[in-house]
Amino acid sequence: MPDDLDRTIIHGLHCAPRISFRRLGEIVGVSEQTVARRYNALRRDGVLRVVGLSSAAAHGQSEWIARLRCRPDAVDPLAESLARRPEVAYASIASGGSEINCIIRSPAGTGRDDVLLRQLPKAASVLDLSVDLLIHAFGTPGADGWTGREGSLTDEQVRRLTAERPTPAGPPIPPTDEDGPLLAALAEDGRVSHTRLAEVTGWSKPRVARRLEALEGSGSLIYDIDTLPERLGYGLNATLWLQVDLPRLHRIGEELSRHDECAFAAAVSGKHNLMVVVICKDTADFYRYLSTGFAGVEGIRGYEISVRVRRLKQAASLIHHGRLVHPALA
Repeated sequence: MPDDLDRTIIHGLHCAPRISFRRLGEIVGVSEQTVARRYNALRRDGVLRVVGLSSAAAHGQSEWIARLRCRPDAVDPLAESLARRPEVAYASIASGGSEINCIIRSPAGTGRDDVLLRQLPKAASVLDLSVDLLIHAFGTPGADGWTGREGSLTDEQVRRLTAERPTPAGPPIPPTDEDGPLLAALAEDGRVSHTRLAEVTGWSKPRVARRLEALEGSGSLIYDIDTLPERLGYGLNATLWLQVDLPRLHRIGEELSRHDECAFAAAVSGKHNLMVVVICKDTADFYRYLSTGFAGVEGIRGYEISVRVRRLKQAASLIHHGRLVHPALA
């Protein structure tokens, strides 16, 4: 079972995904060798993957939250099929096994023509479908990655780490065909070296560094830290679908995003205007959070809870036999 130091290293990578092991060790207070050994063990065991992704905005796309209520006998095959599609992320089965939740990348606006979003309502196994736009993610990008309550970095450590990563200035630069090998290598390992990136692209290392700087600086290239909370001792994952008064939306979203239990909080369209992904150790821990931290937030008019029963996909990793793996290896 990973310990507090492992969680500290994971938190550090949320803040600075490509930071050197030497620098991360200096900030955390352990040796470079210790950080490297712990990271490699987490990655080898399928608990952690750092992945580089081309942002949805760079392709003129938005992210949509889809909730599919399905026939019980069709949930598993449909969920597995969706998880393997490249435009689908964070796929899971919830609500006792009767609901699939996922994020779908698709063009926004009335001119969009997304085959998947057009096909889903016609599937015989889908009894009900809601698709809502993810409007705004709350929290500080790169500093609010979930690691549980144990092993979190101090505010000063977070400040030192986030100061060393570029702040996207936008607008996003659309990736070119030449960027294909670069992005494919980063999707497999977001910490791949400049030397390896030069090999797969045929570029010089200075050109690799310049292109990474341009893509990261514009927000076209983003990094995600895929983890398995269950392997870190946190077995209960739930999505809270909230109704809040619009004037309080931003305040409530920011407040919830700062809770230790919150892995993700975003404003969405639809009947519920705020979704919050919560990760706890078990049912008792979840009740503690609902009756204390969550209950203390003023302005929530109503809520619905979907408890995850099986995780299928993170941002760019499939869950295969309890391990995070590149989709091509599952």
